Amino acid sequence: MARTPCWALGWLLLACLPPRAEPVAVMSVDMGSESMKIAIVKPGVPMEIVLNKESRRKTPVAVSLKENERLFGDSALGMSIRTPKVAFRYFQDLLGKHINNPQVALYQTRFPEHELVEDEKRQTVIFKLSQVVQYSPEEMLGMVLNYSRGLAEEFAEQPIKDAVITVPTYFNQAERRAVLHAARMADLKVLQLINDNTAVALNYGVFRRKDINATAQNIMFYDMGAGSTVCTIVTYQTVKTKDSGTQPQLQIQGIGFDRTLGGLEMELRLRDYLAKLFNDQHPSKDVRKNPRAMAKLLKEANRLKTVLSANADHVAQIEGLLDDIDFKAKVTRQEFEDLCSDLFQRVPGPVQQALSSAEMKLDGIDQVILVGGATRVPKVQDVLLKAVGKEELGKNINADEAAAMGAVYQAAALSKAFKVKPFVVRDAAMFPIQVEFTREVEEDDKSKSLKHNKRILFQRMAPYPQRKVITFNRYTDDFEFYVNYGDLSFLNQDDLRIFGSLNLTTVRLKGVGDSFKKHLDYESKGIKAHFNMDESGVLSLDRVESVFETLVEDKLEEESTLTKLGNTISSLFGGGGHTPETGENLTDSVQEEEESLAETAKEEQGVKQGQKSSAEDAGEEQGEEKQQSPLPDQAESTPLKEEPQKKEKGEKLESQDPKENRETMKEEELSKSSGASTATKTEEEKKIKTPKKQKLVHEITMELDVNDVPDLSEDELKSSMKKLQDLTVRDLEKQEREKSANSLESFIFETQDKLYQEEYQFVSTEEEREEILKKLSEASNWMEEEGYAAATKELKDKLSELKKLCRNLFFRVEERRKWPERLAALESLLNHSNIFLKGARMIPESDQIFTEVELGTLEKAINETMMWKNETLAEQKKLSPAEKPVLLSKDIELKIAALDREVQYLLNKAKFAKPKSKKEKNATKPDSGKNSTATSESENTIPPTEGKQEDKPEDINPAEEPPTAEKAIGDEPQSDSESKKEKKLEAGGEGRKNDEL
Repeated sequence: MARTPCWALGWLLLACLPPRAEPVAVMSVDMGSESMKIAIVKPGVPMEIVLNKESRRKTPVAVSLKENERLFGDSALGMSIRTPKVAFRYFQDLLGKHINNPQVALYQTRFPEHELVEDEKRQTVIFKLSQVVQYSPEEMLGMVLNYSRGLAEEFAEQPIKDAVITVPTYFNQAERRAVLHAARMADLKVLQLINDNTAVALNYGVFRRKDINATAQNIMFYDMGAGSTVCTIVTYQTVKTKDSGTQPQLQIQGIGFDRTLGGLEMELRLRDYLAKLFNDQHPSKDVRKNPRAMAKLLKEANRLKTVLSANADHVAQIEGLLDDIDFKAKVTRQEFEDLCSDLFQRVPGPVQQALSSAEMKLDGIDQVILVGGATRVPKVQDVLLKAVGKEELGKNINADEAAAMGAVYQAAALSKAFKVKPFVVRDAAMFPIQVEFTREVEEDDKSKSLKHNKRILFQRMAPYPQRKVITFNRYTDDFEFYVNYGDLSFLNQDDLRIFGSLNLTTVRLKGVGDSFKKHLDYESKGIKAHFNMDESGVLSLDRVESVFETLVEDKLEEESTLTKLGNTISSLFGGGGHTPETGENLTDSVQEEEESLAETAKEEQGVKQGQKSSAEDAGEEQGEEKQQSPLPDQAESTPLKEEPQKKEKGEKLESQDPKENRETMKEEELSKSSGASTATKTEEEKKIKTPKKQKLVHEITMELDVNDVPDLSEDELKSSMKKLQDLTVRDLEKQEREKSANSLESFIFETQDKLYQEEYQFVSTEEEREEILKKLSEASNWMEEEGYAAATKELKDKLSELKKLCRNLFFRVEERRKWPERLAALESLLNHSNIFLKGARMIPESDQIFTEVELGTLEKAINETMMWKNETLAEQKKLSPAEKPVLLSKDIELKIAALDREVQYLLNKAKFAKPKSKKEKNATKPDSGKNSTATSESENTIPPTEGKQEDKPEDINPAEEPPTAEKAIGDEPQSDSESKKEKKLEAGGEGRKNDEL
């Protein structure tokens, strides 16, 4: 596939900002289960897929670790057939999983050659290669990411640090954190973890932004890859943004998935079927017990599945499958479809899930588009077409590269080095997240009991990135709460078991009681916990703070103009307005949420959604006890209304007083002609002291316990980073040694061959050639006996020794190769210089622009060069070809440069020389009469000269000769810059003459 031309990407404004010292290229990695696609953006290259070392556009996600050898990509894939135990694939399924997860057991069943052990600290999975060598799935992924960056840097020809990485949309918090840990091990700066379905949708929308308008278009993307299947419903339409005006937007409406439905499962069933056929052909053999033979069958099953997608039948054949026995069997497409019949029945499942989560029907879907390699299986398309009830399926997107291209567009948008046309992306979180806490309540009989409360933090399909604040109003001492997943009833039992722990984090707060003791004079506004779900879909608790408020009396007449303006704005947007019975404090809480979101510069729609969710959270509860803060508890339930309402009414009255005063002031300013009684009343109101709210925030210490999969500690991360760096250094040293060994071996063979060529024999003696051949033979024997274990330095020293021995011979051959071309160039320059000199001497004296010194200098240079050439050639002919030559190519080049410099000097002078006027020519002719004694009136008049209209009259000296209007044929009007250049050349020429004289 040809590279995308720049003109075809006019929508991508890759305007690089001012040059920076650091590299500006960015990359994306579409990390699939079976293969990865890498794309880059750099100045001059809008969006391009990176080619690997085999010039392929996708690279297998495979790592081979054999003793001191580490391989990636196709090389590792080849090693998986020769030595399956050391080649690792599909390890992304193990990220963020405990050892007892069903996905781990499934992986062990599929690849029994690998030994999986438990990490005692984290209860996760570790690949055990030996008693000493062990690697976690995160470290495996880190190796692959580092390799992908190496490919991208080689393709971009500059270092790359920033990347956007795709992840499956069904990845939970633990799995996403594991990918971030792997990227950190690879020393990559992750701009964003983007869901692969979102990246595909972005790529689709970017190339069709002209077709997007205010009318919503609902597109369904059905992505079946090697490991899983995801169905996504996306809505495209234009929206108004604060900064960029009307821009296209994509919003993820619904998602459905099947973790284990993909091309790999089809290949495994086909592999087992081929193994059965082989065992039937050879009853005494059992191919299933041989991992190497099973790896060969899996590779053949992959090829067979691809061929059967376009053919009704095909012959599977493997040479030397087991004990040098060849295997050959015919497989039809119908047999393949029968093997995977239950898999095809699962194809409509993700479609129904996506429609359910989007609360839509098939009638609302405008188009269904296929993505992913496994969608090329004809049976999959047939079943899907029936499930969606459409006339045809869309295939107008690159099924393999769409995610990588969408991700790299997002990388360019996030990078500070590029500008792209905005495209609003509203992604959605698949799994709801809630906050749970327990508090003590008093029953009707005055007995106390514990009540467990749940509050939704992020609902299912909630847009992100987004910030949320939850306020606890019933606590005056240290307490703890829990962050867990919400209702996951939409998942089946198998998916729930694979999902893992439903508990995310336990948060213990310390210092709550101390904050209340320190601020007894303040009114508590609750304990506020600030949550953030970032662009990568990773939830974090930014901070927890205890908020207090008090009223401070202040005279209104002492307020500055700026303060008055601030109070007016506050009255319009914050307080003093008519609020529901929940009171002004509810408005304050929502306002705080709005400010928090505005600070993070999120998109407008996300802000609105965040305000709505926060308002719902805040409006659920009211206060319960009179001595507690009157702020309604946003995280608690069972409202008791009477006393809090009284309190709220009082607060409302207090909050309205300043507004009434401000309104009175406003009326006075607008109408100064009011009566004396109104003026007196206004003066009295000005003197009244109005209350002013003062807010105080106390930071609360928090301790977090991760309950799903423990994160790697800082020391463990550094240890893993060092482990991978050591492997990289070892690989580089190995490559350097291999390069040195190859260079030495190549030099030996090439030189041995050269010594029998005629041009080398002509410039060498028999003794010299025999000596060189002897040394080469010794080096060759050393390579065979000891060279395989020699160090890099020893190999380089051996090569340097041989090059030094052959240096003179190679020099003589190289010089003789250069002589014909160099001598021909020198001869040509001498001939042209002579012709130029003769022509210059033939110029009449009245028109001569060259001085005799200049022409004499050129003539001298020509004669000296000619004499040097003749003498050197004569001396060279006396020497034997095996002797060091006296005619050197570099000397010829120096002579050519010196002579050419003299000629070019005269040519430049001729180019910028002024032609002499008629008066100057006639000044030497004898004349009689009035012409010799007086100047005519017309001669004193300065005629207009073409091209000099911009010259100022005062620049012309009347004492000088007037310029002539005559021009030599071919002369062009000269500008001021040319005149200055001419003067500069003339000045330079005079200096040169003085030097020569």
